[in-house]
Amino acid sequence: MLTDFNTLPETSRIWIYQADRSFTSDELEEIQSEMDAFLKDWTAHGSNLKAGYEIRYKRFIVIALDQSQTAASGCSIDASVHFIQHLEKKYDVQLLDKMNVSYKQGEYIAYKTLSDFKKMAKQKAVSKNTVVFNNLVNNKQEYEEHWEVPASESWHGRFM
Repeated sequence: MLTDFNTLPETSRIWIYQADRSFTSDELEEIQSEMDAFLKDWTAHGSNLKAGYEIRYKRFIVIALDQSQTAASGCSIDASVHFIQHLEKKYDVQLLDKMNVSYKQGEYIAYKTLSDFKKMAKQKAVSKNTVVFNNLVNNKQEYEEHWEVPASESWHGRFM
């Protein structure tokens, strides 16, 4: 059951998929339409899942699921991963590779491999104050409070 992302409770489970590039305006329209259709019909063992999404900075797809009514099952999580894989193929973009880092350079969102990010930290090209995106947050409250943070407040800080 598609629900407005902003109305979902803070305890909602979160999945964040970061793209290796920004989506175009046309792609965003198509992705929103596909996300609407997928979440409208997303189920776990025949029960509707109350979920919503938002797309941030034209490159992060964030799905939230209110598990207070129906929790995600292995099959429903598999379905969401297959859907994301479909988007990867259709738009020739990486969304599932967790070994990459996104961070802010002014208003620009940079995307680097983890090894390149480590090298940049050693070279002081990024610092503990660099704003990074912690895609490992688990729920909506963590997402709202600890997703976009200085590297020192995230797992990225161990490289500084």
